[in-house]
Amino acid sequence: MSARELVVLGTASQVPTRHRNHNGYALRWDGETILFDPGEGTQRQMTLAGVTATSLTRVCVTHFHGDHALGLAGVIQRINLDRVPHPVPIHHPASGREFLDRLRYATPYHETAEVVPAPVTEEGPQAVSGIAGFTLTAHRLSHPVECFGYRLTEPDGVRMLPDRLAAHGIAGPDVGRLGRAGSLRGVTLAEVSETRPGQRFAFVMDTRLCDGVWALAEGCDLLVIESTFLAADEALAREYGHLTAGQAARVASESGVRHLVLTHFSQRYTDPGAFAREAREAGYDGDLTVAEDLARVPVPPRR
Repeated sequence: MSARELVVLGTASQVPTRHRNHNGYALRWDGETILFDPGEGTQRQMTLAGVTATSLTRVCVTHFHGDHALGLAGVIQRINLDRVPHPVPIHHPASGREFLDRLRYATPYHETAEVVPAPVTEEGPQAVSGIAGFTLTAHRLSHPVECFGYRLTEPDGVRMLPDRLAAHGIAGPDVGRLGRAGSLRGVTLAEVSETRPGQRFAFVMDTRLCDGVWALAEGCDLLVIESTFLAADEALAREYGHLTAGQAARVASESGVRHLVLTHFSQRYTDPGAFAREAREAGYDGDLTVAEDLARVPVPPRR
C-alpha cells in the first residue's frame, strides 16, 4: 500500500445515486489521514474502504452544504465511540461554526475524544499544531456560501548524488554528517546533491473559476477537483457555483498538474467516460482519473 494515497469514499454531488455516495475523501500522507468533506454516509464508506476513525488525524470541510458536511455528525460520534486518543482538528470556514456545532451535537452521545474546531478566516498557511512535514494552506473559492479549498505542500528536500559523493571520497556515516553540517572536509552539500521537490496535493470543491482555484492547483502532483457539469451545461455551472470537466482540465493543464482526479458529478449524467473525453479535449494530457466510489489513487512518485 502506498504511504501517500487518496481513498475515494464518495463521488456524487447534491443527489447520491445507486452507484455514487455523497462526497468523502481520505488522504493518507505518511502518518496523517485527513478526511475531506464527509457527506452523508461517510462513516459506512470508511468501513468499506478500511479507513478507521482512529486513523483520522484531522478533518477539512470546504463548506457546509449538506453533501459536503452531513456525514460529520456520524464521523464525530464514531471518533468518540472509538475513543480516538489524539486531538482531531476540524478545519472549516469560520462563518459555518454554527453548522459545525449543530452537527457535532445533533444527538446525545458520550464525549470521550478531543474534537477541536479550527476555523479558517483568512487565506494562507493555517496555524495548526501537530502537522509534521507539510504546510496546510486554504484559499477562498467562489460559491454561493463561504467556501475554502485546501492545499498540502511538502518542503523541498535534498537528494544525495552517489557518483559525486564517490568522486569526493565521501561514504558511510560521512554522508549523514555532510547532510547535517552542510560541508565536510571542504566539500559543500551543493556539490554532491540536488534539490528534491516536495510533493503537493490540492482539494478543490464547489466553485466557479476564480483566483483561488489556480492558486490551489499550481504545480500539484495530485489535484482532486469538482467537475459537476459538462460543457453543454456551463451556464448552469456558473449559476450554481461549479466547474465543468473542461474547465477543471484546463486549470490542471495550465497549472502543471501531474495527476488530475475529477469528481463530484451531477446525477444527470450516466456516462463517466464523457468527463474523461471532455478533459482530454480541453488539452489535459497528464494522468487522469474519473473518480469512482472506493477507488484508491496513489500520489505520483517524486519527480
